[in-house]
Amino acid sequence: MQSAPHHRSRSRRAAAAALTAGALAASLLSGGTTAMARPLPDPKASALPSPPGGKNVKVLVFHASATEESPTVDAGIEAIESIGLTGPAEQRFKTVATDDASVFTNDKRLGTFNAVVFLTGGGDVLDPEQEAGLESYLKAGGGFLGIHDAARTEPYSDWFTGLIGARPASASPTAVQRAVVEIPDRSHPATKDLPLEWKRPDTWFNWTSNPTGKVHTVAKVRESSYQPGTGANGVDHPVSWCRDYDGGRSFYTAMGGTVESFAETDFRDHLRGALLWTTRLSRADCKATIDANYAAVRVTQPNQPGQQDQIGEPHGMVVAPDGRVLYIGRGGGTNEAPVVTDWNNPDIGKGIGQIHIYDPATKKVTLAGALTVFGNKGGGDELTKVEEGLLGIELDPGFESNGWVYLHYTPHSGLDRDKQVAERRVSRFTLDRATNKLDLASEKVLLKWPVQVHSCCHAGGGMAWDSKGNLYIATGDNNSSGFSDGYSGNNPQPNYKGLSFADARRTAGNTHNLNGKILRIHPEPDGTYTLPEGNLFTGKEQDEGGGKTRGEIYVMGVRNPARISVDKKTDILYAGWVGPDAGAPSTTWGPAKYDTFAAITKAGNHGWPFCMGNKQPYRDRNLPDPTKPLGWYDCDAPKNESPNNDGLVNLPPVTGNTIWYSPQGGAPDFPRNAAGVPSYKNEEATYLLPWLKGGGQATMDGPVYRYDAAKAGAGAWPEYWDGKWFVGDFYDADNPRHAVLTDPKTVGKGGLPVTAESLKKIIPVGQGGIRNLMDWKFAPDGSLYVLDYGRGFFTSDSQSALWHVTYTGGAATPAVKDLARKAAQ
Repeated sequence: MQSAPHHRSRSRRAAAAALTAGALAASLLSGGTTAMARPLPDPKASALPSPPGGKNVKVLVFHASATEESPTVDAGIEAIESIGLTGPAEQRFKTVATDDASVFTNDKRLGTFNAVVFLTGGGDVLDPEQEAGLESYLKAGGGFLGIHDAARTEPYSDWFTGLIGARPASASPTAVQRAVVEIPDRSHPATKDLPLEWKRPDTWFNWTSNPTGKVHTVAKVRESSYQPGTGANGVDHPVSWCRDYDGGRSFYTAMGGTVESFAETDFRDHLRGALLWTTRLSRADCKATIDANYAAVRVTQPNQPGQQDQIGEPHGMVVAPDGRVLYIGRGGGTNEAPVVTDWNNPDIGKGIGQIHIYDPATKKVTLAGALTVFGNKGGGDELTKVEEGLLGIELDPGFESNGWVYLHYTPHSGLDRDKQVAERRVSRFTLDRATNKLDLASEKVLLKWPVQVHSCCHAGGGMAWDSKGNLYIATGDNNSSGFSDGYSGNNPQPNYKGLSFADARRTAGNTHNLNGKILRIHPEPDGTYTLPEGNLFTGKEQDEGGGKTRGEIYVMGVRNPARISVDKKTDILYAGWVGPDAGAPSTTWGPAKYDTFAAITKAGNHGWPFCMGNKQPYRDRNLPDPTKPLGWYDCDAPKNESPNNDGLVNLPPVTGNTIWYSPQGGAPDFPRNAAGVPSYKNEEATYLLPWLKGGGQATMDGPVYRYDAAKAGAGAWPEYWDGKWFVGDFYDADNPRHAVLTDPKTVGKGGLPVTAESLKKIIPVGQGGIRNLMDWKFAPDGSLYVLDYGRGFFTSDSQSALWHVTYTGGAATPAVKDLARKAAQ
């Protein structure tokens, strides 16, 4: 099959030469369309077929320019011709190239093309009638592909601006620079086979207005990898995108600014995929990241006055296989409820931990049950308040047949008021699935351990299952943060009746203590548990005399892991934990507060309170004066030499974490000395993940989304999000609320995410939105539920609520019936 000859009409180029240099510069570079926008004629009654083109697929390459023809034109035409002549037979097409704009007023001819490619230079290349013809073509269901300088074409047209999606800024750099292109869309045919991080040279436009949220971005350039100059767009800099537009399909790539681009195999693959969609040879979803295609709806009502009939103090949730949502209240009552803080009172801290069930079929909430917990002491300082209570919920893998519910909680009955020690436990209960009532008498206690409660905080609480029936249980370091200036929780002195409450080496750093850990057990039908192989310890190690490890420990060295999740496809464990309180790094004591997310592929030590982030050490403290520093901890061979440690002194090496962030920014890193110790000087910091920042911060790990076409309901999030890990923060200011993509080659080894995209307009923040994210889970039907804590602390209030976030964008396009070749779906 041969392509048509390239028509080299010069009529429009001759007319363009009459433009003044100033007017031309304005039209090419301003990017603005409003002040000079010209009205289009109403699209004429078109004789175009709907959709244009047929199974003998043809592509029109239009390459007119108001200036001298770009040297990329011949290379671009040759590349598109080659794409059309190669590859699987069902994907091939014929290419026709022209610079004669009269084609857009010739319905008979235009209607034969499945897609139109603009390989144009800048400027005004269509008269009003010709632009109206292009508009009619789109309205009939045609496809459009714009390449690089096409974004400078038709600068006075609002409609064309919408077709392209964005206009280049006049300050865009002109030099060819090598940069990293991130590929967030792993399912679109234009990007699914490209590298996660695509390193290539090109010229890179800045945008007068960032199109994110209005178009569907399939590729973006990492500004830290080149010099974007003035007018840079920042951490979110799209370079290729698509959307369904005005009845048709529009794809634009800002790449292709050099002749050499069109010889690149990967760039040709990128163009091939774009053409497959625009020509109707394949379907694709170009709606998945458009903000308007999502709806966030509050599904629970405010509680009745003085009651918690709809929701308790939100602290976690799980979605049942039939779509019902079970969510828990930690133990704080209503604002009017009495709070007992006197340790001489038998009711000290007594609260009610509720389990509510929302049924989406009936839109009704049922109070399934309530536990009497130690967890209601209200606010105040760390020697008053408490974060214990009902902390976590999970459903048995066989829940549909056995109704088993696992609860992680601190019963009030286990409180020792004299020693100020409580009992933490994980128990199994049975839910009557017909009545939505929990049988409290059915409790079987699987696991229990002591926690000091003289001082708050860091209770943890999350639970999750893997595919082998192992239950992961996240426990906080149960340690006060008020005695170390916000740095390492390693002050050995503060204690109550001999029990340390400010030394996380007693808990998180202790191989013989279940606090500050992620435990992994295998529950058995009789209510007991066994230990799976592959935990960090067996419990039978003879190191240092034996008896110094617990076999339940899978991960040690975590501070406050309120939320954990397990990816259904890979069994990778994901966790997030809250960091300490130091607002800035210290050259004496170490890093600032780092909130942390980790993708965990095997048992290990994740550092706290010895190291944080990418193995950045803290400093040890002297005795008898802990305000005096000793040496830096060794992250590769940490030693727990605390007088409060009853576990091993020699600890497993620290594993670097995936994401960490401070008030200054995401993933702070510093130059290191010969011993590997960072400088911890703010002015020397590099931020490896510039898309996130903290402040007031509290991580809330989310799920990895897995799209299941067989179960997807009307509100299911699309396949685009498959494999993305949702990471968020309790607070909604500048803190993370993102979907991130990790590299399978480095995940679990301290590798950074390769790309991230903000969810703040999809899972809305700010007034009227979900401001205090406490938990988020996908339902089996692919829709998302989000738990909003509310606006106070240690109570429920009128803003405490369960939300439902659904996708409303519809199916991929084009419709199956409109595919050019029905077999190529």
